[in-house]
Amino acid sequence: MTSSAPAPLVFTQEELDKLGRTADALSAYIGKPVLAELIDAQETGFEWVIFGIPLGKDETDKDGVNVAIGGKKTRILGNKGGLTVGKNDIYECEFLWAIQLSDLEGIRFIKVDHEGEEIAWSLEIEGVLPFQLDEPEPAPDDDEDDDAQDDAFHVQPDDPKKLH
Repeated sequence: MTSSAPAPLVFTQEELDKLGRTADALSAYIGKPVLAELIDAQETGFEWVIFGIPLGKDETDKDGVNVAIGGKKTRILGNKGGLTVGKNDIYECEFLWAIQLSDLEGIRFIKVDHEGEEIAWSLEIEGVLPFQLDEPEPAPDDDEDDDAQDDAFHVQPDDPKKLH
């Protein structure tokens, strides 16, 4: 019987897309670039993604945790918040949170805050993201409902009681 190391835990392409869209949505929401870097499973046995806001030149986040995002062979997810990130560029960032993969039963994703505390865990990626990314299904176009709404707001011009 041969013993082999377990396969590393890696994100699916759909999960990576959602993580990238999360960084993009956060960039739009807070008005600053948010970078999301995929960290390889080679060292830890599981992939994880770190989210951070690049700090300005000579700027530090004294109350938070600063991390370096970027560098050689780095994979940044999403559109990089409008930054043009070169293959060797490294940004000092305010650490927001990280999402790591897990092999625990019933838990695939663990969200870790800036203090290293596990603050959320879920079998579905949406359970650890700050907001829903999927577009809701449009409501079916029902002419009867539209007619009922029109009747509810329709004022008969010959009824003076409804005009006051």
